[in-house]
Amino acid sequence: MTRVLIATTPAPGHVVSVFEVARELARRGHEVRWYTGRVFQEQVERTGARFEPMRAGLDFGGKSREEAFPAHAGLTGLAGFKTGIRDIFYGTAPGQLEDLLAVLGRFPADCVLADDMCYGACFASERTGIPLAWLSNSVYIPGSRDAPPLGWGLRPGPWPLGRVRDALLRFLGDQVAMRDLRGAADRTRALVGLERLRTGALENIARPPDLYLMGTVPSFEYPRRDLLPGTHFVGGLFGLPPEHFDPPGWWEELRGGRPVVLITQGTTANDVGRLLVPAVRALAGEDVLTVVTTGSTLDTDKLLPLPGNVRLERFVPYHHLLPHVDVMVTNGGYNGVNAALAQGVPLVVAPGSEENPDIAARVAWAGAGVVLGRRAVTESRVRAAVTTVLTDERYRRRARALAREHRSRDAPRRAAELIESLAASHGRIPTGGVTQ
Repeated sequence: MTRVLIATTPAPGHVVSVFEVARELARRGHEVRWYTGRVFQEQVERTGARFEPMRAGLDFGGKSREEAFPAHAGLTGLAGFKTGIRDIFYGTAPGQLEDLLAVLGRFPADCVLADDMCYGACFASERTGIPLAWLSNSVYIPGSRDAPPLGWGLRPGPWPLGRVRDALLRFLGDQVAMRDLRGAADRTRALVGLERLRTGALENIARPPDLYLMGTVPSFEYPRRDLLPGTHFVGGLFGLPPEHFDPPGWWEELRGGRPVVLITQGTTANDVGRLLVPAVRALAGEDVLTVVTTGSTLDTDKLLPLPGNVRLERFVPYHHLLPHVDVMVTNGGYNGVNAALAQGVPLVVAPGSEENPDIAARVAWAGAGVVLGRRAVTESRVRAAVTTVLTDERYRRRARALAREHRSRDAPRRAAELIESLAASHGRIPTGGVTQ
């Protein structure tokens, strides 16, 4: 039996992909404890793991970004990206470390499994020597000579000019754009008694993990010749289906013959006016059924009066809804995008803040959807993009190809096997790669 300590940032996008892995580990007879926010306790315990609450760590579970961090309201682009990284992930790491060291004192884990931005877990592994596995909650983080740096929302450029551009952007990012973020990482490490890492921005906060589980398929990530050893593409991990599902009263309309367009901006973004309002109005006169999911409590009065073809819900499980959807309109959250592609659903992406532009760039690179770019989202642009995706079969073909790739992988089983190998070999695991 292996003892596994899971640690996750208390936000839905960082927790949901771990549920299936935790359940598989518990099913195999391993002892699993899970440190995260209290709002997730019931779901954690459903997996068979024992819940460990946050005490010194900041528990902002169940809140939107603006509710948890009011100073972030209105931030977009690079400023929003950097501020989010600094406050949500770097600033909370010391408290997480304190909690995790206390847990490890009474639960001597054989390995730690964390989302790839739970830096308190990274610090705990570095302090104790316990092997560390990351389960991605977004795109591949470490820098590469074969791909553009994070934060710019770029696709790989044509070789060799693309590599020159990317090298220049990495230099500018490290020395100019991300210089303050690099300093924040150095200060955070010093605060917990760890030495400075002389690596690039976004990498100088924590040492690389022993095992890096990518919760997607190779065709959705830029190819690299310098992947971290121990990187494995295990396939999509989309959480556990609800134990009970009572469909809304309009559910049979999904089979009514009209194209179904799902509009969502994830679980934390709460600016209704940015995407939901223009998207709803853009499709009001179209012969489609528009399903809008808010993900959290929002000021939905701005959507009123609802057009006759709109069905508004706070939450509908993707496990049940996505098989009926023809196009998803989204702000570019990683889990939602991959969930859609795993069902063969093409996308229209209007990327928001944080790493959403980088996720959108991968959608465009994979040929599975249309990206609206960083300009203001307008009704005309949304309408044109949805029409394009509905009528141009190329997008659906690419989405279906990605769906076949997802179906070819048993992600929970593969992830559990690799974690078992990590624990058994004390950090030495098979080399990964896109074929794994």
